Amino acid sequence: MATLVTFHAHPDDECIGTGGVMRKAHEEGHRVVLVVATRGELGEIPPGLLADGETLTERRVKETQASADILGVDRVEFLPYTDSGMAGDSTNDDEGTFWTADVEKAARQLADILVEENADVLTCYDDNGGYGHPDHIQVHRVGMRAGELAGTPRVYQNTQNRDEFRKRAEAFADREGVDLPSPDFEIGKPEEELTGAVDVRDHLTHKRKAMRAHASQISEESFFLSLPDEVFAEAFGVEWFIRAGQGPGITETDIMAGL
Repeated sequence: MATLVTFHAHPDDECIGTGGVMRKAHEEGHRVVLVVATRGELGEIPPGLLADGETLTERRVKETQASADILGVDRVEFLPYTDSGMAGDSTNDDEGTFWTADVEKAARQLADILVEENADVLTCYDDNGGYGHPDHIQVHRVGMRAGELAGTPRVYQNTQNRDEFRKRAEAFADREGVDLPSPDFEIGKPEEELTGAVDVRDHLTHKRKAMRAHASQISEESFFLSLPDEVFAEAFGVEWFIRAGQGPGITETDIMAGL
């Protein structure tokens, strides 16, 4: 048995980016640990969702645990930072936000968990955080440094295949009932930069159920949940990674291989 630690910026990021590999690792008998940098305090609040006296922060923590249970997570930890908001928001530089965190200090906090867990594999994000969100960029910086401090053997940058995304977006642009982002949406990395592609189609039922657990942020009308099953499988059936020293090209199809 090995240990996989996945590091994410906000509640719900875990199931969207790495829900498949997390469930896959669990089903293969590995230990799965989820670390989240913030509690998503600045997420949107759908009218009437919160119970009397309940805060969005409390709800998102509960949703994270529910998602984690679905994905087979053994331990959930939150770092002591707050949501920075989208790029350019006035909240980015507020005291206590993850964007303003000292990278070395935050990396040590994550590294302590990696050492405690004797982690074999760590996932974070690519250097643009997937799509430019400040907290996601910081996950890359903190995650990569934490892997160095802890001496974690395998560190993967979770990302998207930009070329495949654009092909799908263009192919389904005029299809009724399919509302994918524009092909011009700047996401992920070109395929030539990717080194890992994990087929998680066997775990999409759990991945989508975990998305539904985040009801405060992922509604049934969102493109995540409104896509027809076959389109969802095309869009989310492979999870993409970059690992330094691998390649050129995609050379790995299982981030837990051999462990």
